[in-house]
Amino acid sequence: MNCFFLWVPFFLIRFGLMSCLDKSAVRRAAQFAPMRGPEKAAYWVYQLSTAALILHSPFLRVSRESTALFSLGLLCYAGGLVLCAASIISFSAPAASGVNTGGMYRYSRNPMYAAYFVCFLGMALLSRSAAFLVILALFQISCHWIILAEERWCVETFGAAYLDYMRTVRRYL
Repeated sequence: MNCFFLWVPFFLIRFGLMSCLDKSAVRRAAQFAPMRGPEKAAYWVYQLSTAALILHSPFLRVSRESTALFSLGLLCYAGGLVLCAASIISFSAPAASGVNTGGMYRYSRNPMYAAYFVCFLGMALLSRSAAFLVILALFQISCHWIILAEERWCVETFGAAYLDYMRTVRRYL
Protein backbone atom coordinates (compact mmCIF):
# COMPACT_ATOMS: atom_id res chain seq x y z
CA MET A 1 0.00 0.00 0.00
CA ASN A 2 1.19 3.50 -0.76
CA CYS A 3 2.02 5.51 2.38
CA PHE A 4 0.12 8.52 1.02
CA PHE A 5 -3.18 6.75 1.81
CA LEU A 6 -2.35 6.96 5.51
CA TRP A 7 -3.03 10.70 5.25
CA VAL A 8 -6.70 10.16 4.31
CA PRO A 9 -7.95 9.17 7.80
CA PHE A 10 -5.75 11.86 9.34
CA PHE A 11 -7.19 14.60 7.12
CA LEU A 12 -10.74 13.33 7.62
CA ILE A 13 -10.27 13.57 11.38
CA ARG A 14 -8.22 16.79 11.40
CA PHE A 15 -10.42 18.78 9.05
CA GLY A 16 -13.64 16.80 8.56
CA LEU A 17 -14.39 16.03 12.20
CA MET A 18 -13.41 19.50 13.35
CA SER A 19 -15.56 21.12 10.66
CA CYS A 20 -18.55 18.96 11.61
CA LEU A 21 -18.17 19.79 15.30
CA ASP A 22 -17.52 23.53 15.04
CA LYS A 23 -16.61 25.49 11.90
CA SER A 24 -15.05 28.26 13.99
CA ALA A 25 -12.67 25.66 15.47
CA VAL A 26 -11.12 25.18 12.02
CA ARG A 27 -10.31 28.90 11.88
CA ARG A 28 -8.98 28.90 15.45
CA ALA A 29 -6.76 25.88 14.76
CA ALA A 30 -5.33 27.52 11.63
CA GLN A 31 -4.47 30.73 13.48
CA PHE A 32 -0.88 31.00 14.70
CA ALA A 33 0.18 33.09 17.67
CA PRO A 34 2.42 36.09 16.94
CA MET A 35 5.98 34.87 16.47
CA ARG A 36 9.16 36.51 17.73
CA GLY A 37 12.82 35.93 16.90
CA PRO A 38 13.63 32.25 16.30
CA GLU A 39 9.92 31.38 16.40
CA LYS A 40 9.55 33.00 12.97
CA ALA A 41 12.12 30.60 11.51
CA ALA A 42 10.43 27.72 13.35
CA TYR A 43 7.13 28.66 11.71
CA TRP A 44 8.69 28.24 8.25
CA VAL A 45 10.41 24.99 9.25
CA TYR A 46 7.02 23.77 10.50
CA GLN A 47 5.29 24.67 7.23
CA LEU A 48 8.04 23.22 5.04
CA SER A 49 8.41 20.04 7.08
CA THR A 50 4.65 19.49 7.01
CA ALA A 51 4.69 19.85 3.22
CA ALA A 52 7.72 17.55 3.00
CA LEU A 53 6.01 14.85 5.08
CA ILE A 54 2.97 14.93 2.83
CA LEU A 55 4.87 15.22 -0.46
CA HIS A 56 7.40 12.51 0.45
CA SER A 57 4.77 9.93 1.41
CA PRO A 58 3.58 9.03 -2.16
CA PHE A 59 7.10 7.72 -2.78
CA LEU A 60 6.90 5.33 0.19
CA ARG A 61 5.27 1.96 0.59
CA VAL A 62 3.86 0.49 3.76
CA SER A 63 5.54 -2.82 4.43
CA ARG A 64 2.93 -5.37 5.52
CA GLU A 65 5.44 -7.86 6.87
CA SER A 66 4.29 -8.93 10.29
CA THR A 67 7.21 -7.68 12.36
CA ALA A 68 7.61 -5.88 15.65
CA LEU A 69 8.33 -2.68 13.68
CA PHE A 70 5.09 -3.05 11.72
CA SER A 71 3.11 -3.73 14.90
CA LEU A 72 4.66 -0.72 16.67
CA GLY A 73 4.02 1.47 13.62
CA LEU A 74 0.39 0.36 13.42
CA LEU A 75 -0.07 0.95 17.15
CA CYS A 76 1.44 4.46 16.93
CA TYR A 77 -0.54 5.36 13.81
CA ALA A 78 -3.89 4.12 15.17
CA GLY A 79 -3.20 5.56 18.62
CA GLY A 80 -2.26 8.90 17.06
CA LEU A 81 -5.53 8.97 15.12
CA VAL A 82 -7.52 8.22 18.28
CA LEU A 83 -5.63 10.90 20.23
CA CYS A 84 -6.15 13.33 17.36
CA ALA A 85 -9.91 12.70 17.30
CA ALA A 86 -10.16 13.04 21.09
CA SER A 87 -8.16 16.27 21.12
CA ILE A 88 -10.22 17.73 18.26
CA ILE A 89 -13.44 16.92 20.10
CA SER A 90 -12.06 18.75 23.15
CA PHE A 91 -10.71 21.67 21.08
CA SER A 92 -14.08 22.11 19.38
CA ALA A 93 -15.83 22.73 22.70
CA PRO A 94 -13.82 25.45 24.49
CA ALA A 95 -14.82 26.79 27.87
CA ALA A 96 -16.66 30.12 28.05
CA SER A 97 -13.48 31.69 29.48
CA GLY A 98 -11.59 30.71 26.32
CA VAL A 99 -9.12 28.54 28.21
CA ASN A 100 -9.81 24.97 27.17
CA THR A 101 -9.20 22.74 30.18
CA GLY A 102 -11.63 19.89 29.48
CA GLY A 103 -11.29 16.57 27.74
CA MET A 104 -7.75 15.87 26.52
CA TYR A 105 -6.70 19.33 27.70
CA ARG A 106 -6.90 18.05 31.29
CA TYR A 107 -3.84 15.91 30.56
CA SER A 108 -1.87 17.96 28.03
CA ARG A 109 -1.79 21.61 27.07
CA ASN A 110 -1.02 20.55 23.49
CA PRO A 111 -2.77 17.24 22.81
CA MET A 112 -3.20 17.89 19.07
CA TYR A 113 0.54 18.41 18.53
CA ALA A 114 1.26 15.28 20.60
CA ALA A 115 -1.28 13.32 18.55
CA TYR A 116 0.24 14.51 15.28
CA PHE A 117 3.67 13.34 16.40
CA VAL A 118 2.44 9.90 17.47
CA CYS A 119 0.47 9.46 14.23
CA PHE A 120 3.35 10.62 12.02
CA LEU A 121 5.80 8.44 13.94
CA GLY A 122 3.53 5.52 13.10
CA MET A 123 3.72 6.51 9.42
CA ALA A 124 7.52 6.61 9.60
CA LEU A 125 7.66 3.17 11.20
CA LEU A 126 5.10 1.67 8.80
CA SER A 127 6.99 2.99 5.79
CA ARG A 128 10.42 2.22 7.32
CA SER A 129 11.62 5.56 6.03
CA ALA A 130 14.62 7.18 7.68
CA ALA A 131 14.01 10.32 5.59
CA PHE A 132 10.43 10.57 6.88
CA LEU A 133 11.77 10.18 10.42
CA VAL A 134 14.33 12.99 9.92
CA ILE A 135 11.64 15.29 8.49
CA LEU A 136 9.41 14.37 11.44
CA ALA A 137 12.20 15.37 13.85
CA LEU A 138 12.41 18.79 12.17
CA PHE A 139 8.62 19.05 12.32
CA GLN A 140 8.56 18.25 16.04
CA ILE A 141 11.39 20.65 16.95
CA SER A 142 9.62 23.45 15.08
CA CYS A 143 6.34 22.55 16.82
CA HIS A 144 8.00 23.12 20.17
CA TRP A 145 8.90 26.71 19.19
CA ILE A 146 5.38 27.33 17.88
CA ILE A 147 3.97 25.99 21.15
CA LEU A 148 6.17 28.40 23.11
CA ALA A 149 4.73 31.29 21.07
CA GLU A 150 1.18 30.00 21.62
CA GLU A 151 1.73 29.70 25.36
CA ARG A 152 3.12 33.24 25.56
CA TRP A 153 0.05 34.49 23.67
CA CYS A 154 -2.26 32.55 25.99
CA VAL A 155 -0.59 34.06 29.07
CA GLU A 156 -0.92 37.55 27.56
CA THR A 157 -4.57 36.91 26.60
CA PHE A 158 -5.90 34.88 29.54
CA GLY A 159 -3.51 35.95 32.32
CA ALA A 160 -3.74 34.21 35.68
CA ALA A 161 -6.24 31.61 34.45
CA TYR A 162 -3.72 30.31 31.93
CA LEU A 163 -0.81 30.52 34.37
CA ASP A 164 -2.80 28.36 36.81
CA TYR A 165 -3.52 25.93 33.99
CA MET A 166 0.19 25.80 33.12
CA ARG A 167 1.03 24.93 36.72
CA THR A 168 -1.36 21.98 36.81
CA VAL A 169 -1.16 20.48 33.30
CA ARG A 170 1.95 19.35 31.43
CA ARG A 171 2.94 20.85 28.08
CA TYR A 172 2.91 17.47 26.32
CA LEU A 173 1.89 14.05 27.66
